[in-house]
Amino acid sequence: MTTTKHTTLHQHLQQFAQLSEEDLRLGDSFWTVRSIAKHEYFNFQHSVCRQVGFILKGIFRVYYIDPRTEQEHNLYFIPEYAFLTSLKSLLTKTTCPYLIEALEDAELLVIDYDHLQQLYAQSHGWERFGRLLAEQYFMVNQTRSESLLTQSAEERYMDLLTNQPGIMNRVSLGHISSYLGIKGPSLSRIRAQIAQK
Repeated sequence: MTTTKHTTLHQHLQQFAQLSEEDLRLGDSFWTVRSIAKHEYFNFQHSVCRQVGFILKGIFRVYYIDPRTEQEHNLYFIPEYAFLTSLKSLLTKTTCPYLIEALEDAELLVIDYDHLQQLYAQSHGWERFGRLLAEQYFMVNQTRSESLLTQSAEERYMDLLTNQPGIMNRVSLGHISSYLGIKGPSLSRIRAQIAQK
């Protein structure tokens, strides 16, 4: 791990879980660099996720394929400086129903689940990291579910732009439409209406 990557990870771990210098030192040897080319996968559908990644560069989409229609449905876009995993698969060691694809050439620092378990046993700080990671994933999932139930496509689009301002330059309109749960022409109409306001 280079000093810059190491420092970036440390800063985010301290912000995210208030890890101490000792906690960070305990974990250092477990984080390894993983490069993922554009359109390659962090994890595959129907495989067990065994790692947590910290995205240094690139953006990922989480999606599933409807087995009846073979249509793709985008659930999330996850950019730099976020933790990436399939939490249910990681914790239960069951297969993941969706895929996590790099939409750009990406670089991550990753840690294996077994190493995280070692850290949890050694440090309350790392246990806090695990709890906060689970809470964050719960909140993201609940917020997403609620947005699909209670918001219009235009409101979901505005939220996406607010929360990830540069996303239109990085993600295709087709993927954005899928995330919003609408067809391409509807997205064009929403964009035109917003431009007129």
